[in-house]
Amino acid sequence: MITNDKYLNWANCVLIVLFSVQFSDAQNKSGSKNEHWKLTWSDEFNYTGLPDSTKWKYDTEGNAENWGNFEDQFYTIGKLENGHVENGKLYITALKKDTEGKKYSSVRLNSKVAWQFGRIEVRAKLPDGVGTWPAIWMMPGGWSFKNGNWPAIGEIDIMEHVGHDPGVIHASAHSKDYQWQAATQKTAIISVPDATKNFHTYVFEWNAEVMKAYVDDSLYFEYRNEGLGESKWPYNKPFYLILNVAVGGAWGRVKGIDDKAFPQTMEIDYVRFYKQVGQ
Repeated sequence: MITNDKYLNWANCVLIVLFSVQFSDAQNKSGSKNEHWKLTWSDEFNYTGLPDSTKWKYDTEGNAENWGNFEDQFYTIGKLENGHVENGKLYITALKKDTEGKKYSSVRLNSKVAWQFGRIEVRAKLPDGVGTWPAIWMMPGGWSFKNGNWPAIGEIDIMEHVGHDPGVIHASAHSKDYQWQAATQKTAIISVPDATKNFHTYVFEWNAEVMKAYVDDSLYFEYRNEGLGESKWPYNKPFYLILNVAVGGAWGRVKGIDDKAFPQTMEIDYVRFYKQVGQ
C-alpha cells in the first residue's frame, strides 16, 4: 500500500488479470482448506471493546507529514469510534473529523505476530465511499517504515479497494525490481461487484516457491519465485498483517473525497492464519 501514485497507471502493469467468471470446481477448490492446513492463530472477535491488545497493535507511522501515500486521515490509538469490536465483528471506521491537523480520522492495526509462509484468511465487507482506500496487507516483521529501504524490503497487498472504482479488488507484490515506479509490480485484479454490500473471504497463500491470492475460492493472482534473488523475491521471511481504512492519498483521492459519504467502515468477521502441515 506504500506509494505516491503506483496505481494511477495500473492498467499498464504486468500480470493484470480480470476475472468476473467462476473457475472450474478443481480450480476453485484449490483455494479451499483441507487436511494440509492447520489453524495456528485467529481472532474471531467474540468480545466487546477495543481490539485485543494481545493480538493487535496500533500503527501511527502514517501520520508523519508527507509520509508514503500522502493520505488525508490521522490514525488514532485506542479510540472506539475508529476501531472497536462488537457483535462478533471488528469495525474499522474512517470519520470526517478534524484530528491533529487532518480532516479525517481512522485506525490502522498490525498483528503482533509475523508469519513465514502459510495461509491467511480475512472475511470482510468493504466501505464504498469515494475517497476511501481500505487495505489488507503485509510488511516484514521486525521492520518499521522509519527504517526505509522500501520497496526492496518487500510488501504484499492481499486486498486493496478504492471507493472511486467500486467492486474492483487488487492484489500485488512489491520488491526492488518489481515496483510501482516502473509499473512492473506483480499485480492482478478481480471484479467483486458486491464487495461493499456483502462479506467475502480474502485469502493469501505463500511459500518459498509461489504466492497466490483468492477471493472466496476464486484464484486470481499467482506469482512464482523466479529464483533470481531477493531483489525480485524478498518474501522468504516473516510478514505481519495490517488492516486499515485510509482516506484520500495519491490513489484514493484520484476522483476526490465525498465528505457526505462518511463515516465509512470496513467490517471484519474474522482473521485466521493456517500453517501448512509439515512446514
